[in-house]
Parts: sequence; structure tokens; C-alpha cells
Amino acid sequence: MRLRLIRNATQRLRYAGRELLLDPFLAPKHSRPSFAGRSPNPLVDLPCPPEEILAGAELVIVSHLHSDHFDPEAQRLLPKDLPVFCQPGDEEAIRGHGFQSVTPVSDTLAWRGITLTRTPGQHGSGAVLADMGLVSGFVFQAPGEPTLYWTGDTILYEPVRQHIERFRPDVIVTHSSGAMWKGDGPIVMDAAQTLAVCRAAPESLVIAIHLDSLDHGEVSRGDLRARAREAGIPDARLLIPADGELLEL
Repeated sequence: MRLRLIRNATQRLRYAGRELLLDPFLAPKHSRPSFAGRSPNPLVDLPCPPEEILAGAELVIVSHLHSDHFDPEAQRLLPKDLPVFCQPGDEEAIRGHGFQSVTPVSDTLAWRGITLTRTPGQHGSGAVLADMGLVSGFVFQAPGEPTLYWTGDTILYEPVRQHIERFRPDVIVTHSSGAMWKGDGPIVMDAAQTLAVCRAAPESLVIAIHLDSLDHGEVSRGDLRARAREAGIPDARLLIPADGELLEL
């Protein structure tokens, strides 16, 4: 398994010999609106040209349709015959952008030697959920590969703990910026929740992403690393990759 963080939640994943692109967000720096009134988004440039990000991709997985996970630039640049997997309810909107092979994942399906299981998420709590809508994560399994649980845009709530218990993932990818929405939140995991994932899955490697890229994030990479060290969680158990960084697992 090889995972390269691109930026925010966008990842290139090589798994079971296949090349996957997750949550493509390809907008240039400061080309999208602010979420919190602090700065146009995204806060940083892509670490490499979009052509490099797309090269060789065999499948796109879109966890949900928020613009920092599937943006107009990605919709424009992605080949329209590239297969796209998504959560149920998002398929018609994706097809509306011209994509010809869109498959909603209701529960579990097999694709080219990989078993994919969709997991629900909770994008915040309370009144903010009316704005956030439905979101998903995915579990990846294949012979000879580590089991990977990509939580997606979710806070830590009981179903996430249940997925950890059910799948016993070797690797857990969390969205850990503690982002806020209209003053409410967090709408994804913050530092405390990310560290709680580490404690709930002591045998798992946790990889924290979705950091330092949007103006409504409240947790930086530096914040998270400092909190983890204060809590006695070794750097080797919680990876916090930089944009563009490649992890061989």
C-alpha cells in the first residue's frame, strides 16, 4: 500500500496494485470562496501539477459533494470515462457533470481485487448537520494488504468506534482540522478526537490529514503534533503528512 497526500482530503492511493484517487480538490490557491471570512480557499497551492495527480488513476472515490472534496476544477479535468464511486444520492449530480460510469456504494462491493465497504459519518453535531448533509468514509480490504479505514469528514462518534472494532484496521486516515461552520463545530475531528482514535485503536497506525488547507480549520499540523506528544502518543503511531508526502506502508 502506498498513500500520497495531495492536499486537504485529496489522496492518491496505490492498493492491491490499483491506482485510486480520493476526493479530488484541484482548485488553485485562493481561487475559491472563504468558509470562515479569513481567507479565500484553498490556503495553499497543490504540491504538483494536476496532470501528475491524475496520471494513471483507475478509479475516483468521492466521499461527498462538498466543494473541498469534489470541486469544479476536478470536475473539469477528470476524464469523463473514469469510473467514479460515491455514496448513494450523489450519483445523479456526478453524472450531471458528464461522468459516464458512476456507481453508488450502498454497503460493500468488490472492484478488481479490492473489497470496499462504505461507512456512514456525522459531519458535526446539532443544528449544523442540516447544512452538512450526508457524508461517508470507506474501508479498503484486499489479500496481502493492510486494512485501511478512511473515516472521511466525520467527528468521532459511536459508529466510528464500532467500525474500528468491527474491521480492526491496520491504518486509519482521519480528517483532523477541527473545522468550524458558522461558528459551530467541530464538523470533523479535532485534536482531542484524533487522539481518542489513537487510544481506541492501539494497534492501528493513524494518519491525520485535511489540515492547513482551508480557512475554517482550527487545528494545524503543529498543534496536533504538540498535543499528541503531550499525550504520550509516539510520532510513529500518528503520522501527519505534509502536502505531497508519500507514505509507503
